[in-house]
Amino acid sequence: MHDAVIVGAGPVGLFLACELGLAGSSVLVLEREPEPGSPWRTAPLGLRGLSATSIEAFHRRGMLPPLLAASDIHDPPSEERPRSAGHFAGMVLDPAKIAVDALPYWLPSSLPGGMMTNLDAIEAVLSEQAAKFGVEIRRGVEVSGVEQHEDGVLVRAGEQEYAARWAIGCDGGRSVVRGLAGFEFVGTEPQFTGYTMLVDVADPEKLSPGFNLTPNGMYVQMPAPGHFGVLDFDHGAFDRTQQPSLEHLQTVLRRVSGTDVTLTGVRLVSTFTDRAMQTTTYRRGRVLLAGDAAHIHSPLGGQGLNTGISDAVNLGWKLGAVIRGEAPDALLDSYPRERHPIGAWVLEWTRAQAAAMRPDAHGQAVQGVLRDLLSTRDGTTYVYGKMSGASLRYDLGDEHPLIGRYTPDFQLANGIRLGDLMQDGRGVVLDFSADERLREAAGRLRYAAGPAKEDFRLGAVLVRPDGIVAWAGDRDFTQESFTQAKTQWFGEN
Repeated sequence: MHDAVIVGAGPVGLFLACELGLAGSSVLVLEREPEPGSPWRTAPLGLRGLSATSIEAFHRRGMLPPLLAASDIHDPPSEERPRSAGHFAGMVLDPAKIAVDALPYWLPSSLPGGMMTNLDAIEAVLSEQAAKFGVEIRRGVEVSGVEQHEDGVLVRAGEQEYAARWAIGCDGGRSVVRGLAGFEFVGTEPQFTGYTMLVDVADPEKLSPGFNLTPNGMYVQMPAPGHFGVLDFDHGAFDRTQQPSLEHLQTVLRRVSGTDVTLTGVRLVSTFTDRAMQTTTYRRGRVLLAGDAAHIHSPLGGQGLNTGISDAVNLGWKLGAVIRGEAPDALLDSYPRERHPIGAWVLEWTRAQAAAMRPDAHGQAVQGVLRDLLSTRDGTTYVYGKMSGASLRYDLGDEHPLIGRYTPDFQLANGIRLGDLMQDGRGVVLDFSADERLREAAGRLRYAAGPAKEDFRLGAVLVRPDGIVAWAGDRDFTQESFTQAKTQWFGEN
């Protein structure tokens, strides 16, 4: 019997496998696809943007250098201020308008604030890391049954049965685990059909580069020749069980772009919609969900991959602690309690963008208001804070404004940064007090003491393995308050 069976070997499933492997758990990953690579996972079609929180997650586990190398990124600059800000509903944000002093507890970072990579690079790095922890990945395995028992789960795939104490569905938007385990999946129907295509174009000069909102939808011309994204507001009417023909793609692109552009060949094409659905919970007994298995939405804003990675990081350390016997099963209830509201917000965020892009008088009116707002520092800063995770805060039942947030990139006077202390997956105590009063109380947690270059007038902070502040004390904090928080999250007295 394995400690955990993960269904799905995409970035979410592999990141979770790495977290559980780091915690010493025995992990089996089952993947339907027989081979790891495909044209949809390499550049240009496999390109994805990683947010600051996802980059920090790779950094905290020592995987950022190999990811940068696999992504062909050399000597990334430190982030004195955000260098890119993304877009909202096709309206590109100006990073110069981000007021970093208005972002809560923001510090200049040694890491890039965002980066472009591809799915193939992400999965290669995660697979190599998982192998170091003894994670077994079996490919070409299609799950057909999930049966829960009091002390475990039985996952079936054809004639094979795999027993585990826990099972986690990370098998994407059409999750088999979600259906077999009886999760309720609710939400809204689509406004548009989207197309991602790699095509040959006779006259690409007729199309503008970048994001282009038009009276009939939106199209995006990527830097790679022939790489386009198109949104056609047809209420999801296109039959996505069929492969779109060259003639259909040309008709849609002409209508949306308002040009007579001519396509001469189709190399690759896929379709998607803005159908927005979420399970009502992320846990049913010994079965849990993460990533697209728990929530689907349009790719507007690039939130899907980053949200899924954050799901995996949040769940991984908690499930690892439960498997080791260091925390009660009840700790896992904090996973849906914290992540379900974030998933719900992402659905709302993408719905709002779809509504603003509607090719009618109402959509045009909303776009005008949004353009005015996004031309201001406050408007741009608000959207950036939401998209980057800088404004994210879990409700952990404490009024201190730092608790529940991602920990700032604290740097001690000796040059050590927080991320350097987290590669073993333990919680971290950063003690800024002059008398190092938490050294003995830290117990098995990693302890680092000394003044910080910027400490926000804090005396100490307790950081969970997922980078979230679990406790923060001012300069006259009491050890009792720290011990209570440590016991709550790490099961220690």
